[in-house]
Amino acid sequence: MTLAKITRVTGTSVYVPGTDIDTDRIIPARFMKCVTFDGLGQYLFYDVRFDENGAKKGHPLDDPRHAGASILLANENFGCGSSREHAPQALAKFGIKAIVGESFAEIFFGNATTLGIPCVCVAHEDVEALARLVTAKPDTAVTVDLVAGSVSAGSLSVKASMKPGARDALVNGEWDPIAQLLDGAAATQKTAANLPYLAF
Repeated sequence: MTLAKITRVTGTSVYVPGTDIDTDRIIPARFMKCVTFDGLGQYLFYDVRFDENGAKKGHPLDDPRHAGASILLANENFGCGSSREHAPQALAKFGIKAIVGESFAEIFFGNATTLGIPCVCVAHEDVEALARLVTAKPDTAVTVDLVAGSVSAGSLSVKASMKPGARDALVNGEWDPIAQLLDGAAATQKTAANLPYLAF
């Protein structure tokens, strides 16, 4: 399986404000009783999007102006809490392809990277500027450029950073270690066949 080289992501954006948004808020634990991750997208931020009767509360994700948004704007320490990989999976299944935030929890960042979702860091004031822009003009295209290290929207362009190892994995199409192992299965079997201590 040849992985896509993710050098840039372009799409409309939605701002979900709040610091320390944890993985239980991103995907409540009761929705994790699934065999596959398919369908998790409908439960993204469920408890802050819907009331006990399933009626919408007016969350930014449900604003018709942001329908189809593929880039999420976040604040500090996004994805903290438990290590559940269901959180980035729910984001991916909802249609989120990149996240721009002030900072990210370590495990969430790693899980998102292995799904091909870039998580780039920008300054607080830059998140606020981007949020104001996309809230006022929701149809503005936002581009996350991993090569240039920038996030741009309209005439606004801000500096973005990402851990070099994760950035290189995405840019070089090496972001899914399981896919890499599967790609190397034939070579692994060939090597194993020549190891005398594996012969029976």
